[in-house]
Amino acid sequence: MPSPVPTGTPRKPACTAASCVDEALFDSDTKFDSGTGWPSFFTAIGDDKVKRIEDRTLGMTRIEARCANCDAHLGHVFPDGPKPTGERYCMNSASLTLDPAAGEDSGR
Repeated sequence: MPSPVPTGTPRKPACTAASCVDEALFDSDTKFDSGTGWPSFFTAIGDDKVKRIEDRTLGMTRIEARCANCDAHLGHVFPDGPKPTGERYCMNSASLTLDPAAGEDSGR
């Protein structure tokens, strides 16, 4: 059974998913410590999994990340992540669940 993703979740074979629809969005192999305290990933499982929407709230422009399936707010994407993408998907841990069993099928 999936559980909420704590910010200190170790990198291990597992997938994180949108908690509202149990849709796999991120693989923990792409998780990294950004130093922000937020769960951070350098890529989504697929371009079709996470929608990007321009967000001009709070007096700044940034890219909001939403679940492509249910439109739930997941967090934001910033251009200061590690290689190979240079992106940081800064996710709200309350919007994600951790499914350790999902990683068993990944072949990793």
